[in-house]
Amino acid sequence: MNIKYTLGAIVSVPLLPMLYFQGKKIKRTIPEFPEATDVEGLIPMESEQSFQLITIGESTIAGVGASSNAKGFTGTLAKELSTHVPANISWKVYAKSGYTAQCVTQNIIPQITEHSVDLIVIGLGGNDSFVLRTPKRWNKHIRTLIDDIRSMYPRTPIVFANMPPIKEFTAFTGPFKFVIGNLVLHLGKELEKVVHTYENVYYRAKGLEYHDLVKRMNLNATPEDFFSDGVHPSELAYQVWAKDVAEFIQEKRILSA
Repeated sequence: MNIKYTLGAIVSVPLLPMLYFQGKKIKRTIPEFPEATDVEGLIPMESEQSFQLITIGESTIAGVGASSNAKGFTGTLAKELSTHVPANISWKVYAKSGYTAQCVTQNIIPQITEHSVDLIVIGLGGNDSFVLRTPKRWNKHIRTLIDDIRSMYPRTPIVFANMPPIKEFTAFTGPFKFVIGNLVLHLGKELEKVVHTYENVYYRAKGLEYHDLVKRMNLNATPEDFFSDGVHPSELAYQVWAKDVAEFIQEKRILSA
């Protein structure tokens, strides 16, 4: 049993009625940005080799808040990888706003048509936190997701991107950041345990914290610059996030494993 999660859940129970009304107010004030419409692209290189990247997940992977996926997470990740991969990098996005890990497994994985994939990057956790998913249930859903992907691509590296930095969301109130922000940390710890039981499956466990990113990537930005609507990343944040994941992939030598 996860003692910290259990204690946190007990402390959070009295806050649930307030969170319900705050959540409705937050939802009303957040503009509804669409998903990016360019779901695939190519980074051409002077090479006869090809490399297929697919990204899977929720609204952040779908590019909500960015003008395009080419300038968002997936396109930037492909561009960053091109500096290390001597091949023409094709990328494709499989994602949907509002989807949890279970929804992705049930509705998105069956849609994937690529015969050969060289790297799979997954971004999930926000919606599972918003529906108050327990770590035990999250563990089960993530395992089912990995197993279904593995049945299609037995040897392809799978990388889970950082969990959403909910405690950094500028649109959220203090109680929301406390309850949902702590829950997403527990889900992240559970994800870390899950990936360790699989071969060639990785998780970028380092948190996406504003002050760390600004210092590490020498950025001139405010917290508001990182969000398009107070919840979803801005184009700047998508690019910073993609660079962080690309650095992790290079550091772990995942593509040469």
